Amino acid sequence: MGANLSKALSKLFGSKEMRILMLGLDAAGKTTILYKLKLNQSVTTIPTVGFNVESVVYKNVKFNVWDVGGQDKI
Repeated sequence: MGANLSKALSKLFGSKEMRILMLGLDAAGKTTILYKLKLNQSVTTIPTVGFNVESVVYKNVKFNVWDVGGQDKI
């Protein structure tokens, strides 16, 4: 019984986790948007080789954001 109550309360008040994949052309601003969301400030970036993964928490929701480089070779 206690386990069921715990599950119900965590669904109501617990945090949720979402995954976001950012895709787009090279030099489109994907990394800039990612770090604006995470740090709430603009940062100077270089072209992404491969990918960046960051976690951003907003209103009790944890977003795992994958920023994939826009170049033809990752």
